[in-house]
Amino acid sequence: MAEATLSKDAAAVDVTTPTGGYSSGQVLQLADGRAAVVSGLANPSAADTATLKTSGQFTVAKTSSIVILDGGEVMWDHSANSATIPLYGTSKDFYLGRAVGDAASADTTMVVELNAPRDAAYLTLQRDVWDHAPVLTAGTPVGSMHGGGWRAAFSATAEAQKLDLLSYKSFAKDSNWIFEAVVELVTTADADVADLSIGVANGTHASDADSITESAFFHLDLGADLNIDCESDDGTTEVAATDSTIDIVAGTPVHFMLDGRDSENVKYYINGAEVLSATANLGDIDDATGPLKALIHLEKSANDSPGEILVHKVEVRLTADVEA
Repeated sequence: MAEATLSKDAAAVDVTTPTGGYSSGQVLQLADGRAAVVSGLANPSAADTATLKTSGQFTVAKTSSIVILDGGEVMWDHSANSATIPLYGTSKDFYLGRAVGDAASADTTMVVELNAPRDAAYLTLQRDVWDHAPVLTAGTPVGSMHGGGWRAAFSATAEAQKLDLLSYKSFAKDSNWIFEAVVELVTTADADVADLSIGVANGTHASDADSITESAFFHLDLGADLNIDCESDDGTTEVAATDSTIDIVAGTPVHFMLDGRDSENVKYYINGAEVLSATANLGDIDDATGPLKALIHLEKSANDSPGEILVHKVEVRLTADVEA
């Protein structure tokens, strides 16, 4: 007797349709966590056998007014029944797959590679090695992994402190890179003494991310205001932090994305919406020499202010052999 016989195509699962039936093309989540799509042209009725597909490329409904870039992680918004960006804070939303091609803000549908590997990016927070060089003369600031996320928190000590994550892997300026991060402000500073920088750079700094010579950053002046600013520096021309007009809210994760596939015009996205597209020279890092790395940089001057962030996700995807 054979030790194994094919019971069912691995890309299909047969289930009994529940009361209320299924619709052809309906997106579901299986008990093992995978996304699935109801196969066939007919709508299965209650108690019918329905075949659910768990792999392949599917055109699905997309949430309007957000941009999802090629290869990006796509979540299924359970309440709206549409594809969306990852924010990790909404109950019953689940991982759908990876985007096939760019989906524009006005698009109402997009193509997704169902259940594509989540860790296939060039670098990720959870899988790869990151350099961490805390700076302090006193106090007990904490920068540590908590499950799959990174927590960074100042101690209430009147001393300068710095916590950062700098990817060990680097990538060329012209490698058609896309940076994504989901970061949550847990506690802001209680005085205008702290700064948070999120993005890519050619290195880190002991006390001042603004002194890094090459970068494309989202920037927050914690304690001063809740503005999410954007800035860039190519080693020669620096575009100072400019207000995106979008504010951060403590306790709410924010999705940050940099589209670096054109080094003369790196594009900035917050929660899927492009910001500051008309700001002169913002994102023009073509004169930078690189290589670049992913960086999360939290700093404060000599003050007893608190400040805490939680980094849910960082990834960089490279598409060096594919035209954007």
